[in-house]
Amino acid sequence: MERNVVGIENSELKIGGQTFKGAWIAVVLAIGSTIGGGVWTASSLYSRLEAVESIQVPDVQPMQEEIQLIKQQLVDNDISQLQAKLATLGTNLETILDQQEKLLELKSELSTLEKEIEAMKGVVAKAEVITADNQALEEQLKVVGREINDLWMAMDDLIANPLR
Repeated sequence: MERNVVGIENSELKIGGQTFKGAWIAVVLAIGSTIGGGVWTASSLYSRLEAVESIQVPDVQPMQEEIQLIKQQLVDNDISQLQAKLATLGTNLETILDQQEKLLELKSELSTLEKEIEAMKGVVAKAEVITADNQALEEQLKVVGREINDLWMAMDDLIANPLR
C-alpha cells in the first residue's frame, strides 16, 4: 500500500502566469495580509479623522449678548421690581454656569481628540513607511521568483537531456 504525502514543498500555485512553489506561497500570503492590514489601518484612521472634524464647538457670543441684556434691564428697572429680577438673574446665571461647564468639557474633549489625531498621524506615517517597504520587498520577491522559476526550468532541461 502506497501513501501519498502532500507537503508544502510539493505545492504549486499559479497566479497570472507566475508559478509559486513551496514556501513562496506562504511568503506571498504574508505580504498580501500585510498590505491588507496597512489599508485597513489607513481606512480606520481616516474615519476617525472625519469624526473629529464633524465636532462643532458652540458659539458663546449669544450668551455674552444675553448677559449684557440682563445687565441693561437691571439698570433700567426700578427698585420695586428688584426682587423678581434678582431671582430671574440668578436662574440665568445658573444656566450660564452650566453652559460654561459644558464648554469647558468640550474644550477638554477637543484637546484629547487633538492628541489622538497627532498619535494617528504617527501611525499613518508608519503605515506609509511599511507599505513602501512592502512594495520594495514585493519587487525583490518577483525577481527571486523569476530566478527560481528559471532554475527549475534549467533543472528540468538537465533532467530531460542529461548528455547535453
